[in-house]
Amino acid sequence: MSANSERYVIGVDYGTLSGRAVVVRVSDGEEVGGAVHEYAHRVIEEALPGSGVRLGPDWALQSPADWIDVLRHAVPKALAAAQVPAEQVVGIGTDFTACTILPVTADGHPLCERFPERPHAWPKLWKHHAAQPHADRINALAAERGESWLPRYGGKISSEWQFAKGLQLLEEDPELYGLADRWIEAADWIIWQLAGVETRNVCTAGYKGIFQDGAYPSEEFLAALNPGFAGFAGKLGTDLAPLGGLAGRLTARAAEWTGLPEGIAVAVGNVDAHVTAAAADAVRPGQMVAIMGTSTCHVMCSDRLAEVPGMCGVVQDGIVPGLWGYEAGQSAVGDIFAWFVDNCVPASYAERAAEAGLGLHEYLTSLAAGQKVGQHGLVALDWHGGNRSVLVDHTLSGVVVGQTLATRPEDVYRALIEATAFGARTIVETFEAAGVPVEEFVVAGGLLKNRFLMQIYADVLRRPLSVIGSDQGPALGSAIHAAVAAGAYPDITAAAAAMGKRDAAVYAPDKERADAYDRLYAEYRRLHDHFADGDLLHRLRAIRNEASA
Repeated sequence: MSANSERYVIGVDYGTLSGRAVVVRVSDGEEVGGAVHEYAHRVIEEALPGSGVRLGPDWALQSPADWIDVLRHAVPKALAAAQVPAEQVVGIGTDFTACTILPVTADGHPLCERFPERPHAWPKLWKHHAAQPHADRINALAAERGESWLPRYGGKISSEWQFAKGLQLLEEDPELYGLADRWIEAADWIIWQLAGVETRNVCTAGYKGIFQDGAYPSEEFLAALNPGFAGFAGKLGTDLAPLGGLAGRLTARAAEWTGLPEGIAVAVGNVDAHVTAAAADAVRPGQMVAIMGTSTCHVMCSDRLAEVPGMCGVVQDGIVPGLWGYEAGQSAVGDIFAWFVDNCVPASYAERAAEAGLGLHEYLTSLAAGQKVGQHGLVALDWHGGNRSVLVDHTLSGVVVGQTLATRPEDVYRALIEATAFGARTIVETFEAAGVPVEEFVVAGGLLKNRFLMQIYADVLRRPLSVIGSDQGPALGSAIHAAVAAGAYPDITAAAAAMGKRDAAVYAPDKERADAYDRLYAEYRRLHDHFADGDLLHRLRAIRNEASA
């Protein structure tokens, strides 16, 4: 096939701090060009832009203008970098962090455009955890009533999800709740902007919107939470679009933004973690994909339905049509390491790192790598961003045990890496105990760059690690979905086999280190179970919140 007859697709990945676009060849998944656009507003955590209105603890918002800017800047730059004529692009697909959700009017306009001084008018980012009390009430009532959907989410729904955030909106700004004709995932809103039609994808509806067996929670249940909440599902939409489906065609306005041809295929929206399974060609039963970055999301397809305690959900057709899709996760991973480096490392370490020509993360890693397993005498809980799985409690907090006057920064840094690996092992063991075997552990995401961290995970998990063959897994996965939507492949599985990339068993466990980690993991589990009820950690958070008010 000549270069002029090749077809290409665009994948756009909306992350926490930036959006990235990749141009991908349809025939083999080759990434021929890419570009990144940093969000101007990044994460809005302290005060609203312009008005300066202060936000409370555990708030995390974003600006929809930043998302449009990704289309305006990253897509044209990626196309230019690829040196591919726009007329050879046949489709575009997108993915988003989730649950990132916003209130909009019936025609899709974000309420923050009209009410920029009101916090609840802005999109709530996935790591907005201020709705935890609302999630607690939802969980308690669902357990009391024996709601059939609750076990599909491991017994608890998260404060990060649609219903908890929606209930918070109602109870803290009821007027704005009434003005919100739609409560829509950013994953679907961006498709609305590209194709001019409102769609709702099966992935976010199932994992973040409690849509099970064809329905949302009943009006009776919602009214028992708050009478004004009874009609909440009416803001969500029930006609769900299948993954890999055609959401619509690129509008003239979106074509002007992106420089792409009007009328090309726009794929149904999706979540960053779930599209990455296709990018790693890991869409068969038993392949767990861990997308490791600021947080970690674990996704896996299976041909069996089981109730896994503390999972983020099991959804029919939630990753690929025809299989059950499971999700679990860790709320903070890379964020923990970044927090430690930014706040807990003395200036002398930065000076030494600079002298060695290393970044601070690289320098701490090099020091930690020289230790034997357990040499630091520490064990930590990876709950600095709460616990997504298996405890589903975002008001838990991090714990480090064993520190002495001899403890050094590299000791704690290594203990924090190990804690995230122990958290991943807890998730894997919980799945397998529930009868859902994990046959291959596949890693994707930015933390792949740290080979020392990867080896710790292999040793802790006592299993080989396969790795994705792309630095832009979500964007590649979105491009694969675009290829299906454009009709280039019959389904996601076929497209993933042709366009996805995975290297098997790149990291193998070392038996001696794995045995040593078994001892540390046992201590982690004791600590995990001791603090699991959150009693002490919740009291400390309450004291903090009162003092901060």
